[in-house]
Amino acid sequence: MGKGNAKKAVVLLSGGLDSATTAAIARAEGFELYALTLDYGQRHSREIESAKAVAASLGVKEHIVLRLDLRKIARSALTGGSDVPLDRTESEMSSEIPPTYVPARNTVLLSLALAYAETVGAEDIFIGVSQIDYSGYPDCRSEFIEAFERLANLAAKAAVEGTAEYRIRAPLVNSGKADAIRRGIELGLDYSLTWSCYLGGEKACGRCDSCRLRLAAFARAGVQDPLEYR
Repeated sequence: MGKGNAKKAVVLLSGGLDSATTAAIARAEGFELYALTLDYGQRHSREIESAKAVAASLGVKEHIVLRLDLRKIARSALTGGSDVPLDRTESEMSSEIPPTYVPARNTVLLSLALAYAETVGAEDIFIGVSQIDYSGYPDCRSEFIEAFERLANLAAKAAVEGTAEYRIRAPLVNSGKADAIRRGIELGLDYSLTWSCYLGGEKACGRCDSCRLRLAAFARAGVQDPLEYR
């Protein structure tokens, strides 16, 4: 554990529903939060603003927004490489890895989070991935999280020297979005601060995969989604 009395954790914070809930869970577990948001050249900055709002609401110790433009090396619908699919059913969403998959994004994110954790003396890294109610991204699976944890403890100086043991924490990996919403509400999370829409804008589109998964989850949770939709 790093210096000082407070437990420290790095939280990957995108501004979306899952990452915000994960950050709230980490705070509830007593961690002092160091939030990391990656501005990777996504279609809009709306989710970056949401990440800042969520971080402020949770009282994080430090929030870093890191600019790393992935558009030249990671072609995706989210980086403008193709159109964002609209109006797909849940079965269509789960039939294949969609064009909104950003190549190696969570691998890049966790690598950056590991560097941040080494720097601030945190051994716990939280990421808001789920392999339930999701878009089929391969880097949201528990197998990936477990493999990266092994990698982290092979790669980091403190782990090799035996002074730290890194844990990749994915508290929502086996939870559906409706369960995540219920948990977040229990923790007092304000979901009006979050953003899920792939297209950005003043109001969410309600038609992209992320919007449709979010709307379905709020309906299953029996809670009104506080976002406005077009």
